[in-house]
Parts: sequence; C-alpha cells; structure tokens
Amino acid sequence: MQVNPLPQQSRDAPSREEAEAAFRTIIRWAGDDPDRPGLVETPSRAARAFREYFSGYAQDPLALLNKTFDETGGYEEMVVLRGISFESHCEHHLAPITGQAWVAYVPSGRVVGLSKLARVVDAYAKRLQIQERMTSQIAAAVSEVLRPQGVGVVIKAMHHCLSSRGIHKVGAEMVTSCMLGCFRDNPATRQEFLAMTKQ
Repeated sequence: MQVNPLPQQSRDAPSREEAEAAFRTIIRWAGDDPDRPGLVETPSRAARAFREYFSGYAQDPLALLNKTFDETGGYEEMVVLRGISFESHCEHHLAPITGQAWVAYVPSGRVVGLSKLARVVDAYAKRLQIQERMTSQIAAAVSEVLRPQGVGVVIKAMHHCLSSRGIHKVGAEMVTSCMLGCFRDNPATRQEFLAMTKQ
C-alpha cells in the first residue's frame, strides 16, 4: 500500500491577505456585509482557523513514527490505542467530520510511543479528507514505518455534510476499517481487535 505522507504545497500558495480577501468575498456572497462591526474581523479569524484546521499538510506522518523502541521484552501481542478523538473536514463540502479512531498493531520487535499513533491520526485528519482514504493512510503509515506483523484501523465518525446539509440525517455514523497483515489473514486477531472497538 502506497503512502503519500506530505503533499507538495505549490510555490505560489496564496498569501494570508489573499485568504482573508476570499473570506470577505464569501461573506458578501452569503448576503452579509463584511464591514459591519460583528464581521469586520471574521476574515482574519477564519484564515487563522483554517490554518489550524489544515495543519496536517505541514506534518509528515512517517517522521512522527520514526522514533521506535526495541526493548519490548519479547512482547508480540496486540497493541491498541482506543478512541482517539479527531476533527477533520470533508473535501467535497468543507464540512466538519468528527469522530474517533482505533489503531492497533502486532509488533515485530519494535514498538512506538502511543502519543505518536495519536499524532499520526491528527496529521491525516487535519487535511481535506474522505474517511475511507484517511483510514487507509493511517494503516499504511504504521505498516511502513514499524513493519509489524499486522495493522488494524477502525474509524467511526459523524459527517456534517450528511447532517447539516443535503439529506439532513442527524446521528448517522460512518464506520470504516483497514486490516493489514495478520489482522487481514487471521480471523481471530481481527475479531479480537473489532471487539475492542465496540462501545
């Protein structure tokens, strides 16, 4: 599975001023006046918010996983980080996606600090995303760096493009999974992990 860790940003990326001007245009298009007191600072705030929302483009998920430990005492059972909360944005409507991720792997001599797994989830979440791709990207990154016996990733998320627009189905949850190595090949390992994702 291929990993695209860090998209190349264009050298002619818009300036902060251009981003703020774009938000002023959107406010006008929506039907309001960007110069009224309540909105005059909104373009600046929105630009700062978008920089935070999409900070994952400045992070290399593979580099986040590079510091590993081999003093495992021979441990070769499943390692699971459960319920990693995240916020992302749908690449089709720029609508929020909020959810949780479960990331598991069976080590093959090396382990990684748990906070690194959470950081990898964030690095991929803080980009324009679809949930299916994000699930596969997380699994591929862990597999490429750790070379474990297997990796499992499950994501459960609410999509505001489904609840706040269009069909308006509030409460619907999307579930995706990616199983590699022993998680794909061994039904018992897969079932053990999936049981841990039930809430």
